[in-house]
Amino acid sequence: MNDINIGKKISEIRKQKNLTIKDLATQASVTPSMLSQLERGLANPSINTLKTIASALDVPLFTFFIEDNHQANLVVKPSERKQVILPSEGDEIIVYELLSPDLNGDIEMATMTLSPGSHTSKDNFKHAGEEVAYVIRGNVVLFLNENKIELFQGDSVKIPPQMLHRWYNPYDKEAEVIFAVTPPSF
Repeated sequence: MNDINIGKKISEIRKQKNLTIKDLATQASVTPSMLSQLERGLANPSINTLKTIASALDVPLFTFFIEDNHQANLVVKPSERKQVILPSEGDEIIVYELLSPDLNGDIEMATMTLSPGSHTSKDNFKHAGEEVAYVIRGNVVLFLNENKIELFQGDSVKIPPQMLHRWYNPYDKEAEVIFAVTPPSF
């Protein structure tokens, strides 16, 4: 994957929405100096910070990781998928692959691979879109509000809009989940 300047993307979207650094910082619950450092590439944001910035900007998280490409490609080859590889709390990683060609349209589809011991965020998070997920491989734990749900290979789940949730793989084998979100908001 080509190097993508996340800070530049944040800056471009912020300016398109006519927000000052202070405005966005307030909405995203970060300091203006931290946001300025992110935009200038002097700091690397955590996944939780990116999620709150994406929410404040009202854009899907994947927006920060996709290069602008105005081609109308409908087929996405595995080697052409946009990937986001994120660290968990330790050495664990989470890999997201966008299965949709882009974030245009009414639905986005992606896979999430969770290494053993990884989780998508420290705290439960919500987004505007409705989500349906299917466990392709392995087992995972899904936290929905205050509930803890164990999901096994072949299980599926619907997550209503604005419901607090996070994914966790406490098991010793990698897990993979495919999910669709409408409207695109991840």
